[in-house]
Amino acid sequence: MSVLDVLRERGFIQQLTHENEIAELLDKENITFYIGFDPTADSLHVGHFLGMMVMAHMQQAGHRPICLIGGGTAMVGDPSGKADMRKMLTAEIINHNGERFKKQMQRFIDFSEGKALMMNNADWLLRLNYVEFLRDIGMHFSVNRMLTAECFKQRMEKGLSFLEFNYMLMQSYDFLELNRQCNCIMQMGGDDQWSNILSGADLIRRKEAKPAYGLTFTLLTTSDGRKMGKTEKGALWLDAEKTSPYDFYQYWRNVDDADVEKCLALLTFLPMEEVRRLGALKDKEINIAKKTLAFEVTKLIHGQEEAEKAEQAAKALFGGAGNLDNVPTVSITTDSLGAKLLDVLASTGIVASKSEGRRLIQQGGLYIGDTKVADPDLLLTATLFENNNLLIRKGKKNYHRIVIE
Repeated sequence: MSVLDVLRERGFIQQLTHENEIAELLDKENITFYIGFDPTADSLHVGHFLGMMVMAHMQQAGHRPICLIGGGTAMVGDPSGKADMRKMLTAEIINHNGERFKKQMQRFIDFSEGKALMMNNADWLLRLNYVEFLRDIGMHFSVNRMLTAECFKQRMEKGLSFLEFNYMLMQSYDFLELNRQCNCIMQMGGDDQWSNILSGADLIRRKEAKPAYGLTFTLLTTSDGRKMGKTEKGALWLDAEKTSPYDFYQYWRNVDDADVEKCLALLTFLPMEEVRRLGALKDKEINIAKKTLAFEVTKLIHGQEEAEKAEQAAKALFGGAGNLDNVPTVSITTDSLGAKLLDVLASTGIVASKSEGRRLIQQGGLYIGDTKVADPDLLLTATLFENNNLLIRKGKKNYHRIVIE
């Protein structure tokens, strides 16, 4: 199969320019392509992981990826899919975040000699002369056409700043610069980037009189259209310090039945024959597919050892076997005994605040082991512990362990 067929079969492809040309090009040549990542946080999240899976499939087929860190564009902020203007970040924070991105990307992409490039658009965007940029690049953009782009439509209702309006020009210039420096002829990105990608390809044709191509891949959403990767603690991060390997494993272990096959196709390298077999399982057997999904994705992000630990922790909690030490654990001293359980849960971070814990109790969602907590003033006593362990459950399967030092 061609890499385009692989991406299509696994459900990645949403839109692409010049489909026949791209198909022929990818079959006959090894091309250079890029995907951009704006470092607006100090870790990649699972939405970024989708893009890196596309990169990995392309690299396995012999094509060269450029991971473009948006050190320059992050200072403006992409309005795509945003209801409000992004918080302005300092250059120091952006640089720090970019360095963290680089370390995480090296787990998925082979950056050995000639295999892939990692670049930062701050290297050219921050050196631009604004008037020269407007004369050289801005003249090729129609404001009327830009205002019809999906990436701007949503923001027009609340107000689109002129700062953000420049983002399309900057991203298009990135494509042009990478084409000039590295003969990069294709940009890929999430489907919300389609307008920006088209503008960049058009700019290359106008300035260089050469063909350029674009391809968008699906955004990671549930079967009913909701964005995946959101937890009660926020985004599902790839950094183990922000989302523990256990919590990461449990997220995928608990996805809806309808989303299992899609996630297996997009987020693992399992053969599609096996993906379809697992996705066809019904009723209780679908749990086999969910366990496979959770293990495979955790292994890719955190490595084999951490995936096995997370799997063992899940077995300890839900199957009566395995190592309980791998369950997310907090320690307290005997001084905490006699205090209100809610105070201890809030101080250890098991709940974000006492008010959140109180709401959880009122909604019937807080348990000690399998016993529902009904009293918000319940005291934490030694009798609640078994072998120095106290298991706290939030909702159906979100467990934490409290131990006494």
